[in-house]
Amino acid sequence: MKQSQLFTKAGKEAPKEEKSINAQLLMRAGFVDKLMAGVYTYLPLGFRVLKKIENIIREEMNDIGGQEVLMPALHPKENWQKTNRWQYEEMFKLKSRAGKDFSLGWTHEEIITPLVKKFVRSYKDLPFSVYQIQDKFRDELRSKSGLLRGVEFAMKDLYSFHSDEADLGRYYEKVKKSYFKIFARCGLKKETFLTLASGGSFSQYSHEFQTVTPFGEDEIYLCPKCKIAVNKEIIEKEKHQCPQCQNKKLEIKKAIEVGNIFKLKEKFSQPFNLTFVDAKGKSKPVQMGCYGIGLGRLMGAVVEIWHDKKGIIWPKAVAPFDVHLLSLGEGKEIKNAAKKIYQDYRQEEKIEVLYDDRAGVTAGEKFAEADLIGIPLRAVVSARTLKEEAVEIKKRNEEKVKLVKIKNLKREILKLLNE
Repeated sequence: MKQSQLFTKAGKEAPKEEKSINAQLLMRAGFVDKLMAGVYTYLPLGFRVLKKIENIIREEMNDIGGQEVLMPALHPKENWQKTNRWQYEEMFKLKSRAGKDFSLGWTHEEIITPLVKKFVRSYKDLPFSVYQIQDKFRDELRSKSGLLRGVEFAMKDLYSFHSDEADLGRYYEKVKKSYFKIFARCGLKKETFLTLASGGSFSQYSHEFQTVTPFGEDEIYLCPKCKIAVNKEIIEKEKHQCPQCQNKKLEIKKAIEVGNIFKLKEKFSQPFNLTFVDAKGKSKPVQMGCYGIGLGRLMGAVVEIWHDKKGIIWPKAVAPFDVHLLSLGEGKEIKNAAKKIYQDYRQEEKIEVLYDDRAGVTAGEKFAEADLIGIPLRAVVSARTLKEEAVEIKKRNEEKVKLVKIKNLKREILKLLNE
């Protein structure tokens, strides 16, 4: 993509009303625009990042047998009355002109359960899992921290269906491993920990995946030995010790919740009478699990971890582009050389390039914006580099620069991107 064709522009200063790092950098760099508290437009650069995250999640969900669907965001009141959750205060409620009550979906247990009931009869129909990636809506009173706490937000919710608790437990462990793969691929491997949390009305406990950062909203108690944590809500119940090794010397950390998983068991099967007939001809309730990841929240968490005083430092897997190509100077030779590199790489599937071809913008401004946007590699074409028949290459997370001959450029870029 040519940067001159982007309709968005980077700003010189962060929005004054924004306190969180992710909001400041994403808005200033032109990745998102704030419509109102908790509601954001994903601009071209931000949409590319969101889609990279979405594709990572989709690949991992498919790998554990998830079947993708897309359920309605508009829900009838009757479904929520069956589970006594219509009174939920954070639910957006609507009334049609005909006087019928609806809600905007903030979760989909009340929709997926009666849907599955139409297809499950026998133990032979189990187990299976279904997921979607869709916007959710929540009347959040604390819409702050940028993408970390939204009123409208994209979410992946996976639901699994089993004949017994043992099978649910096995799949639950499989999802745990899958989640760690997702966070590792997004660049959060070292900072993300499995965290014991309250199960709410579903079960005694659930699990969160918390990414440690000084800018986090949550507080967790991390065991440095086991690398698992307990959240603030249940630390007293756990007697201020690690549930695995009973270590009492826990480290208090600020963190961002980037995912959660629950064993729903029969919580929703019972009110919707979701049952199956076992091998002995006996009717039993289906055991369920649910597993969520907020895509925007994950994107915000990546920025909270991967940034410096100059701007964002995107991990390659979720970066909007692989290479930021800068053309410095107004000379025809410089423009032609940069244009040829860009055109050559447009045909290269393994390398995605953002080409800063803008005229009338100083070298200093281009460098500053490149650092702010945070693409993994910067490639500079200038009169100085062309004297050497070369391009200047620099990793966003490093200070050193190197000259690479144009004839060797593609090979060197692929090498650096795969390090």
